[in-house]
Amino acid sequence: MNPTPDERVRIRAAMDRILSGTAEHSNGALTIVALAQEAEVPRNALTQRHTDLKAEFYTRVAERGAPSEVESRLRATITALKKTIANKNAELAQLRADVPALVRAVNQLTLENQELREALANPSAEVIPIRGRRSRHVED
Repeated sequence: MNPTPDERVRIRAAMDRILSGTAEHSNGALTIVALAQEAEVPRNALTQRHTDLKAEFYTRVAERGAPSEVESRLRATITALKKTIANKNAELAQLRADVPALVRAVNQLTLENQELREALANPSAEVIPIRGRRSRHVED
């Protein structure tokens, strides 16, 4: 792909916007990917054609010292999202571990229900006393 005549101008303008925290076309991170998005050029424009501009960008970022507010906010969001993902993965693992036990319980209950239905359909004359329970009589 041939570079457009104003590519270098767009990259420098994008550098200024990102470094001032007023990104329009990217997330404002201090990365080459964000710079390429902000300048609306392919990333290889910076990694292959305009390596001097890439070096200039990194130099300007290093001179700034601290990351921009946008980058700090994005990093905090990323940290929070990673924590959420870890919690959800742990919850999913627990649910997956619970499934076999629940399937066994359902199967056992299904068998017991079937036996009780058969017993109800074919009642026997034999009476089985229930031990351990005594009936209470109310005396007047």
